[in-house]
Amino acid sequence: MSLTIFNEDVDLPSLQVDIIENWFNEVIVSNDLKLGDISIIFCSDSYLLNINQKYLNHDYYTDIITFNYSRRKVISGDLFISLDMVVHNAEKFSIPFNEELHRVMVHGILHLIGFDDHTEDDIAEMRFQENLWLSKLDLNH
Repeated sequence: MSLTIFNEDVDLPSLQVDIIENWFNEVIVSNDLKLGDISIIFCSDSYLLNINQKYLNHDYYTDIITFNYSRRKVISGDLFISLDMVVHNAEKFSIPFNEELHRVMVHGILHLIGFDDHTEDDIAEMRFQENLWLSKLDLNH
């Protein structure tokens, strides 16, 4: 089981992959699940818009699209993340780029686990989970 990082038409952000993989594992195991294979594909707004149009029939920009390949209790999937949107949202909310990047990453993991963000209650629970897990991310190890 592993975390693999890719990039399409953008430079890779600086990440501590081993720490991120351990963090994802902690999020997943705390939900009585197991970490499978997770891929993160960093890309541009236009790249992600194309995926949104082609595979989801959505014609709008977004920060992340998650493809869930989980089976039984093993969490696996692809997280396509627009770094353009991460930069935009970090500036919009006056937060550091890395904080927004980690929020989007754990948001994708939470989707793979089964959390959703369609209703107000879902959104509130998703934000609670994001904040909880962001508070547990320790990049100083």
